[in-house]
Amino acid sequence: MVKTKHYFIILFISFTLAVLVHGQNQTGFISLDCGLPAGSSYIDSITGINYTSDEPYIQTGTTHSLSRFNSSIQQQFLENLRSFPQGVRHCYQLNLTKGEKYLIRASFMYGNYDEKDENPEFDLYLGPTLWASMVFENSTSVVVKEIIHVVKARFPEDIYDRVWQPYRRNDLATINSSSSLIRNSPFDPPLVAMMTASIPMNGSQTLNFTVRDSDPDVEFYFYMHVVELEELQANQTREFNIYLNDNLWYGRFSPTYLRGNTIQSSRSVKGGQFSMESTRSSTHPPIINAFEAYKVKELVESQTVEREVNAMMNIKSMYGLKKNWEGDPCAPRTYSWEGLDCSYEDSDPPRIISLNLSSSGLSGEISPYIGNLTQLQYLDLSNNNLTGGVPEFLTRLQFLTLINLQGNALNGSVPAGLIDRINRRFLQLNLEGNQIPCTWESCTTGTKTSENSVVVTIVASVASVLSIVIIVSALLWWFKRTKTSGKLVVTPRKPYQELKNRQFTYSDIQRITNNFEKVIGKGGFGTVYHGFLDDNQVAVKMLSKTSFQGYKQFEAEVELLLRVHHRNLTALIGYCDDGTETGLIYEFMAKGNLAEYLSDSSISVLNWEGRLGIALEAAQGLEYLHHGCKPPIIHRDVKSSNILLTDNLQAKLSDFGLSKSFEGGSHVSTVVAGTPGYLDPEYSTTNRLTEKSDVYSFGVVLLEIITNRPVINHR
Repeated sequence: MVKTKHYFIILFISFTLAVLVHGQNQTGFISLDCGLPAGSSYIDSITGINYTSDEPYIQTGTTHSLSRFNSSIQQQFLENLRSFPQGVRHCYQLNLTKGEKYLIRASFMYGNYDEKDENPEFDLYLGPTLWASMVFENSTSVVVKEIIHVVKARFPEDIYDRVWQPYRRNDLATINSSSSLIRNSPFDPPLVAMMTASIPMNGSQTLNFTVRDSDPDVEFYFYMHVVELEELQANQTREFNIYLNDNLWYGRFSPTYLRGNTIQSSRSVKGGQFSMESTRSSTHPPIINAFEAYKVKELVESQTVEREVNAMMNIKSMYGLKKNWEGDPCAPRTYSWEGLDCSYEDSDPPRIISLNLSSSGLSGEISPYIGNLTQLQYLDLSNNNLTGGVPEFLTRLQFLTLINLQGNALNGSVPAGLIDRINRRFLQLNLEGNQIPCTWESCTTGTKTSENSVVVTIVASVASVLSIVIIVSALLWWFKRTKTSGKLVVTPRKPYQELKNRQFTYSDIQRITNNFEKVIGKGGFGTVYHGFLDDNQVAVKMLSKTSFQGYKQFEAEVELLLRVHHRNLTALIGYCDDGTETGLIYEFMAKGNLAEYLSDSSISVLNWEGRLGIALEAAQGLEYLHHGCKPPIIHRDVKSSNILLTDNLQAKLSDFGLSKSFEGGSHVSTVVAGTPGYLDPEYSTTNRLTEKSDVYSFGVVLLEIITNRPVINHR
């Protein structure tokens, strides 16, 4: 993939894909002359390489022939070129086989026909990973890049196409042999490289050389190829140790006569000075025939899940989309495809969570390949020419929260699974303009928010008219802005990658928290510690032996969190009930809680859009407890400090130690529990606990979010 920054010409002299095959022919190689007319090919008269057109491998760019090309002095591949005057991302698509090893080499020349563009630059990517940043000094400079090291020409004697160059120094002498060598190395260095060797000049018993990179942090894999070329007598020996930066790298090695051996790195190391020193019993100095140094290039950015990549390519093909969709849909993150949003969580591969194909000229049925985007949360296919019905496979996309099918020609009925999720207010479906009757409790059209929307319902129960107007207006603005911005912004809601819920011993807890090294919170329950469990960050809440909330609340929270799961509820990973030691292990919430963000001492300020997002997600978590659980659950302690935030400010309700199941009837009679300032006055005076008690508390949280004022002013 190439990302252009200017209007300029790029000439691919050759783009070579080489699978490592045995044999010295061109089997397994693809050599492309970029800009060569489609269907054309030729054999280069100098190298004998067979070049073909790059046309089947790329969909963008324009081709040109250089008028200044001189066939009598220049190779043929310099005659044609491909330029990229438009767009920021251009990709060559090559089918690779999993498990095979590849050598990829690309050559570039800047054809300066635009005098205004004096300093062309572009970035070269291999999949989602930045390979190199390309800068040209002048219009005649040629730059060659390849994944192992830069090369200028092929080395026909090497079956792996490696290039070998002589290494000469005044303090080194050369010995050679014309005898037949026995190949004994799996790395197959070419015979022409192994039939010569270097030894120290003037009888020295030490051979030194240095391998370094301009970047001191770069690491290498080293391969030292050695074969004895002299037939030593019975009383003669050649034995030496190899040091790297004065540390023994390989010890007491004696090469075998006419039989190749390779000494290699067991792990990547930084470069420096190699010293090959003879042992005391050696009569001959050290010897080296060939040496390879490979720089480590870490591919730090993951590619999109393959199934979703294939799904997007099939969607593109099915609808004949002309969008500039090339390379990986989500990676690199800066160049994700237009109309997509992806989740980027830790080391997990990116997943597609939002697909916007509004007004894209789609026709036919809704593509079944959309069903392979299993983490999809938002789907917008509005204002197209789609026909047929609403497909059943959409019911399997369990994380969908909004489907916009407005302005199509769909007919039939909506699958029962979608209707059930709509009635439970887990999903909004917009079918305005289609021939599908509404068979559910409420119909969502356009960007209008239903009167039964969970947030509006909650606010209407507890907040003043002014608060309702502010929140509803803001929500309308937010949804409208999200839908019309061209690129939908949807907070990722990929489920936390939970470990299996299980019980831990107290010694396990000590290991997880590194003996309770880091405190990240305190409360009436006890102290919360930071820890690691199988490379996952976790929060460990240990019950204080003087806790007034006590063991019953611990049991209640474990029982509840082991059976409820929602993207807006904190996930319980496990618990400890080991004698007098009691604790809970949760997913780690990197941004703390909402109360910390709303306090005057916070160094971070939440913008209005962020506050609305947190309010919506907390409301969805609360709505799940009330209407998604059977029997319903009342939280009883909804407050800003119990709304925790992930690294990307996704909100999750926490602390369920006071929660109660709502087993039928209109209320639950219980002792009043909760936090002053958030308590429902009716509940406080009657001990009659209902869902409205949580609604009241959440209304107070909304007022906190709007006003940024504390619930209680102690002055």
